Amino acid sequence: MPSSHDVTLLLKQWADGDANALTELMPLVYRELHRLAAGYLRKERDGHTLQPTALVHEAYLRLVQQGSTNLENRSHFYGVAARLMRQILVDHARRKRAGKRGESFVVPLEEAIEFPLKQSQILLALDSGLDELEKFDPRKCKVVELRYFGGLSMEEIAQALDVSAVTVRRDLRMAEAWLHKEMQCR
Repeated sequence: MPSSHDVTLLLKQWADGDANALTELMPLVYRELHRLAAGYLRKERDGHTLQPTALVHEAYLRLVQQGSTNLENRSHFYGVAARLMRQILVDHARRKRAGKRGESFVVPLEEAIEFPLKQSQILLALDSGLDELEKFDPRKCKVVELRYFGGLSMEEIAQALDVSAVTVRRDLRMAEAWLHKEMQCR
């Protein structure tokens, strides 16, 4: 794993307008992003056609399209990458669901993904629940994203959010309970 200092330095350079910094950053973080993507896809049914590499590349493209956002450190970067991967998976689930109703979309990445309908519905319910949670408690939403979509440890989340690890654990437990209840109602 690359040092936090190297990643933070390259993120600062990219934020300052150095386009080459992103090119240097990606090889340093690629393995970790690939591990996160593989973790998401490992939870899907056997035989789906999306590979972690495709998910990482799509997230990278979206990151480049956003431009040099102000990413403060390694944890913040992985949090943003995790959110982008979540959006990609949710976008696919929405398109897949719409396709079941007869609508069609032509999106190359989605041609490679085959989510079972039930998992798509769960992902959509989770996304909707996270959107609702973010409205009244953005920090708890961010804790869930960083933990489950970013794969960060409790200590890394605490550092990224500038709170204690105890607060992160408490926020996570409360958010999980709230999301469980919210998803049951959908």
